[in-house]
Amino acid sequence: MLENISGYQIILASNSPRRKELMSGLDISFEIKTLSGIDESYPESLQKEEIPLYLAKLKADAYKKLMLDDTLLITADTIVWLDGKVYGKPENEAEAIYMLQQLSGRTHEVFTGVCLTTKQKQKSFFAVSKVMFAVLSEAEIAYYVKKYKPFDKAGAYGVQEWIGFIGVEDLEGSFYNVMGLPVRQLYKSLKEF
Repeated sequence: MLENISGYQIILASNSPRRKELMSGLDISFEIKTLSGIDESYPESLQKEEIPLYLAKLKADAYKKLMLDDTLLITADTIVWLDGKVYGKPENEAEAIYMLQQLSGRTHEVFTGVCLTTKQKQKSFFAVSKVMFAVLSEAEIAYYVKKYKPFDKAGAYGVQEWIGFIGVEDLEGSFYNVMGLPVRQLYKSLKEF
């Protein structure tokens, strides 16, 4: 499949084990490369999908000097959005608990921005999913945060973990987007690249 990109060395620039797992599911050979110290700040004026699109492009730009002529780089960023506010990765247990308290019993949006980059061109797209959480008890939130330590996850949760099993009442859009990589859209974009 995807003969159109067979001449490229595909690099997934991500530390996320979930993105690696999802990318592997596409049966495309790829390597993982990561750079540390990329400044992931963004202008406060950005809203919703503009934020992960901006960050995915920012990450791609950081790799440009390392790219070869046959490199196809995939970068991505995911955020949780509720009430006009971004819920990124929590810095500690207290922040993770706070985030889950805010999401409890409500519907939020998950946006992932993806950027495909070669030396010749760059293409970006985003996916959005709506996730409705059941009301979570303080004990359920505390148990999840203590046991699963969701500090590397936007919104302080992994939909594929215990909290997703007991907490997600409804999901509109791509489940894989909520995990961190909208693989159907990625496949379609690679096919058209």
